Amino acid sequence: MNHKKIIIQSLIRLGAFMAQFTGSTPEKSEKVPHNDVFFDGFKQQLKLANKHNGWFTKANLSYALEQWAEVLQNASLELWLAPYHIPTKNPKTIAIIMAGNIPLVGFHDFISALVSGHSIIVKQSSNDCHLLPYLVAYLTHLEPHLKSKIKFTKEKLQDFDAVIATGSDNTARYFEAYFKNKPSIIRKNRNSIAILTGMESEADLKSLAEDIFRYYGLGCRSVSKLFVPKDYDFDMFFKAVYDWHFIMKSTKYANNYDYNKAVYLMSEYDLIENGFLMLKEDTNYASPIATLFYEFYEDSESLKLRIKADASQIQCLVSKNFSENEVIFGATQLPKLSDYADGIDTVDFLLKI
Repeated sequence: MNHKKIIIQSLIRLGAFMAQFTGSTPEKSEKVPHNDVFFDGFKQQLKLANKHNGWFTKANLSYALEQWAEVLQNASLELWLAPYHIPTKNPKTIAIIMAGNIPLVGFHDFISALVSGHSIIVKQSSNDCHLLPYLVAYLTHLEPHLKSKIKFTKEKLQDFDAVIATGSDNTARYFEAYFKNKPSIIRKNRNSIAILTGMESEADLKSLAEDIFRYYGLGCRSVSKLFVPKDYDFDMFFKAVYDWHFIMKSTKYANNYDYNKAVYLMSEYDLIENGFLMLKEDTNYASPIATLFYEFYEDSESLKLRIKADASQIQCLVSKNFSENEVIFGATQLPKLSDYADGIDTVDFLLKI
């Protein structure tokens, strides 16, 4: 069996393993191999991930695993890899520096390097350090020959040929200087936006709430800003998102809400709020937790020019019949395998280095 088939079959099995942990209670499947060795251990890793990082709630961990289980299927994997000639004829060692803002945020980079046929050195964020090593242990149990190709480190990165690094704008400057002599993909801060016309249905806005609140808005695919027409009536918006009022049960979220509200009030900013979300008129894209920035627009053509000019700051554009590259309401956290971060084809990069 060739490399591509082996990796696809391994990822399908890994997806089936993940799928057992997507409900409110993990359910062991007799069809999943090696559960006697790994099932209870992964339940423990999920508990540790939640205990270590309060943003990694049981619901958000389950959601992340569910989305990966959905795409790690034969049809989606074959469709993703069809355009590429894999594996690389020149295997190298790829360093992957992962962020830790949402669960398994660096997993796509990992499987991209894996399918490309390279060796991998992973440097994880301390905020998300429990899940991937265990999933890799399961993967290498399925395919022992992969064990020598995957390494985790907490030390200074050494002996690598290329790097994929994700972080903030500040860390990106450090990465760019440090890795200037290596082929690299270096990702900076990006945020997602939604464009409303006032003609959206209640169902559209309810779906948009998922884009705003999932993962507490911490992902680069989370909507952090609205563009709305002049005289937009926010009442319908607030009514539609009310189903997420339970988010205030999170102490971390509630503390951020209270803190940011106090800062805004002391600064005498005008706010629109509903007890769990604040709307603030602001030209920036990156809004604090529990806050959604908004900006009025005059006409769609001018807005399109503005968005084009700011493209490097925007990850997803959520709208309805506004742009050919738009994401539909409610789908920002449901990317396909071919939806590459920052629009940079990771597999193509890895095959050409």
